[in-house]
Amino acid sequence: MSKPRAFISRRIPQPAIDIVAAACDYGIWDDLMAAPRDLFLREAAQSDGVLVMPSERIDDEFLNAAPRVKIVANMAVGYDNIDVPALTARGVLATNTPDVLTETTADVAWALLMAAARRLVEGQRVMEAGQWGAWHPFYMLGQDVYGATIGIVGAGRIGTAVARRARAFNMRVLYHNRKRAPQLEVALQAEYRPFDDLLRESDFVVMTAPLTDETRGMFGAREFALMKETAVFVNVARGGVVKEAELVEALKRGRPWAAGLDVFEVEPTPKDNPLFALPNFVGTPHIGSATLRTRTAMATLAAQNLVNALTGRPPLTPVNPEVLASFRGDSA
Repeated sequence: MSKPRAFISRRIPQPAIDIVAAACDYGIWDDLMAAPRDLFLREAAQSDGVLVMPSERIDDEFLNAAPRVKIVANMAVGYDNIDVPALTARGVLATNTPDVLTETTADVAWALLMAAARRLVEGQRVMEAGQWGAWHPFYMLGQDVYGATIGIVGAGRIGTAVARRARAFNMRVLYHNRKRAPQLEVALQAEYRPFDDLLRESDFVVMTAPLTDETRGMFGAREFALMKETAVFVNVARGGVVKEAELVEALKRGRPWAAGLDVFEVEPTPKDNPLFALPNFVGTPHIGSATLRTRTAMATLAAQNLVNALTGRPPLTPVNPEVLASFRGDSA
């Protein structure tokens, strides 16, 4: 029996390539940047499965071009780049990479929170500009983190990891989620709040929920106006959950007091993004999972999902498990 064919849409850590190579004939776009769309579709058309990045759009155009594909293995926990209902309707599996990036992403959320609260980036810019003046009691005042109230939107893995860190800072933990999370309430003494109440009560608002139709544009002028004048807003979810132009205006008005973003509406965000001109903004270029250990774990999980599906075994982390009932993983 011939081996199934796979296509890997980007250069990934070698241990993940080795997993695919052991079970499949494969092609790879061996570059750090995304392949041209037409090349990607041509390669997918010759493949039984693809391992893709969040930048690859998996939609009807893809499905029409690649009728052989049985699985799309996404190297990310979020899968807003994939039209999951369209894949499900055609019996195509989708998988993601949860768990392995949870702690690393929570670290970045916390780094943004601390940097925004204590004006770390602004302080460095002041020094670089030669504007560090004499000390006085009101110089570069920030917001206290220890003992403050944090409101976490999204009580999934990353939100829970952020809450654990908050408890170490003796913070009061509030959360909002589509469903109550009793385990979070018991383990971390977290308190559920309706969304608007969470915004009003929190000193720090951290967004960790995935991008869905429900969360798209969830944070705009109305929501920022509900926050405290001293509130810090952090987003490590997806850029689409924030109306970015409205955040710019809100920061200019001073409510919220500061913001830290790892994700943006357009990525890469242009260098003239007006957020960059604001002293109360801290940003990072979507590096939530960016450590070698975590990216290797993500790639190997995606590779194992791909190989499992193409060799007749259930993938480890399916997004649409209902497809498994009628799924044939071999390429015969």
